[in-house]
Amino acid sequence: MFDKLDTFVNFHQQALNIREKRQNILAANIANSDTPNYQARDIDFNAELIKALNNQSNINHFNLNTTACNHIQGAVSPKPNQNLLYRIPYQASADGNTVEMDQERTIFIDNSIHYQSNLTFLSEQFKNVMSVLQKG
Repeated sequence: MFDKLDTFVNFHQQALNIREKRQNILAANIANSDTPNYQARDIDFNAELIKALNNQSNINHFNLNTTACNHIQGAVSPKPNQNLLYRIPYQASADGNTVEMDQERTIFIDNSIHYQSNLTFLSEQFKNVMSVLQKG
């Protein structure tokens, strides 16, 4: 039972992390809607989720160099290599900006709904586990 729960939680944890990163990218697009030559960006959610579930994005760790004996040893994980994509606009703008606000808002809201769904699924799963543990 706990293996299934661990797999379930890991899936939703990875999905939430990627949804959060996507939300930040979409928010940057909206914030730069009036910036000349700004190129709207996005990520392929499914491809990033598959990479995260296969642990391909967290393989590399870097050791920090110390120059004195009192320095603390540590390791730093780089940010996952996100393949940021450029959004192709439906209608070109005169200033070179590719942000289309209607499309960005729609994608932003869709991503928010999926984020909230992941949280709801996790919450319900934990409620079910707590219910089983209290009865047992």
